Parts: sequence; structure tokens; C-alpha cells
Amino acid sequence: MTVFHPGLAEVVREDPRYAYEAYEFVFYALHHTQQRLGREAPASDSEAEPQHHVSGPELLEGVRDLALREFGRMARTVFRLWGIERTADFGEIVFNLIEAGMMSKTTEDNRRDFHDVYDLDRALVEGFRFQVDEVK
Repeated sequence: MTVFHPGLAEVVREDPRYAYEAYEFVFYALHHTQQRLGREAPASDSEAEPQHHVSGPELLEGVRDLALREFGRMARTVFRLWGIERTADFGEIVFNLIEAGMMSKTTEDNRRDFHDVYDLDRALVEGFRFQVDEVK
């Protein structure tokens, strides 16, 4: 999943609290969230337009969904390895990317949008359910 991006590496050097993979995961989670909400931006769009925007809480729901799909019961452990302890950490990552010009925001977006949206332990461990597909 990891593809080296020099600009992203610079963001990590500026704020090493979070692993490179955490920043990369946020991009995947944004795309995943936009798809889930029907707000996917065309590949040619260089600027985020209002119809493609997702709020902090919407992004965090996408983060939870993608993490459970990709990492299952290990999602919480993966986030800890990446330096993520609470939902506010995703806000820090997003705003680091905004400051680096790699993401955009509206005038209403704020770091507080990510504070205490849900408890990561409850959302990723207690909330995990195995899904078994019936073989035909």
C-alpha cells in the first residue's frame, strides 16, 4: 500500500509524531469516505470543490470503516504503532497536510472537528464484528 512521496516525507519530518503510513492512510480514508458519500472528485480536479468536501466527523467515520476493512481486529494496534491514540490525532494529520498544501479545507473546518468524536478502543476493538460470507 505504501508509495513513497517526497512531499509527504517532508510533512513527516516536520511533525514526526505520526508515521508516514498514518499520513498515507488518511489519503486513502479520504478517498474511501468520498466514495461512500458519493462525493468522489474527478481525477482531473486539482482543487477540492464544495460538493467533494467531507467534514472531520465524516472523515473519521471513513477512517473507522476503512481501518476495520483493511486491518480487522489489528486496526487499533496499527494506529498505536503509527502514533495515533485518539481521533484528534487524525485532525493533526489532516491539518499538517493542509498546511503543506496537500489537502484543502473550508473556512468552517477546524482541528476541533476531530476532537473526541469516538473512542478508538471502543470503535475499533469492541465494535469489531466478524463477517462471514456464505460459500455457495
